[in-house]
Amino acid sequence: MSRIAACFQTLQAQGKKALIPYITAGDPHPSITVPLMHSMVEAGANIIELGVPFSDPMADGPTIQLAHERALVHDTSLTSILAMVQAFRQTNQTTPVVLMGYLNPIEIMGYEAFAQAAQVAGVDGVLTVDLPPEEGKQVLPLFKAHGLDPIFLVAPTTPAHRMQAIAEAASGFIYYVSLKGVTGANTLDTAQVAERLKQMREYTQLALGVGFGIKDAATAAAVGQVADAVVVGSALIKQVEATPDDHPRIIKNISGLLASMRTALDA
Repeated sequence: MSRIAACFQTLQAQGKKALIPYITAGDPHPSITVPLMHSMVEAGANIIELGVPFSDPMADGPTIQLAHERALVHDTSLTSILAMVQAFRQTNQTTPVVLMGYLNPIEIMGYEAFAQAAQVAGVDGVLTVDLPPEEGKQVLPLFKAHGLDPIFLVAPTTPAHRMQAIAEAASGFIYYVSLKGVTGANTLDTAQVAERLKQMREYTQLALGVGFGIKDAATAAAVGQVADAVVVGSALIKQVEATPDDHPRIIKNISGLLASMRTALDA
């Protein structure tokens, strides 16, 4: 059983929901990424999403775009991120790590080379924003052969037949984008999310995570009532943006926000 599947199985047995924080690897400096990963686990994170910085992150809003820019200033690359995951694995063998980003860096490395290196490093899943299932016939079998769960996005506008196609291609969990638009968007309608998740469950037994619009403990708890996992990204990146030169404060503030969400989810 994969680390992701085992994580959700354990949480389900405990009656808990997964808390999945997203950070951009290398933001604001590569040296903070691994310590921040450990601190997020201590604060209650169950799965970590590591963003792979890219020059044209078209699915992301200004907050995460700037995070990518800060990371790229320090030459953060897919190779260096795999080294970060390997360093994290030296003391944490249980928390799943998902790489989230765009196809271009993987294509440059080569699908087979990436899949092998990611498996050795201890990566568990890959969420490639611009790789739809129809175009994954070459890469998805490689991911699965190397123990990497391909994770896909479902949007509010995704029709039923595409939900089914995504469900057939995905493993690990499915990420429901709760809002139209880019990351960091505004208002979250929990009732609408619940209706869409009900529809998605007609096609899959995989865990359903919800991201976009999770800003604080209250929104995390509301989404946790209807989803299997809560994904938070821009709210954490804003803590980095506020004090990019104060690494201890970044770790403290992100850990505090996650701890409040963990408490709210468990309440």
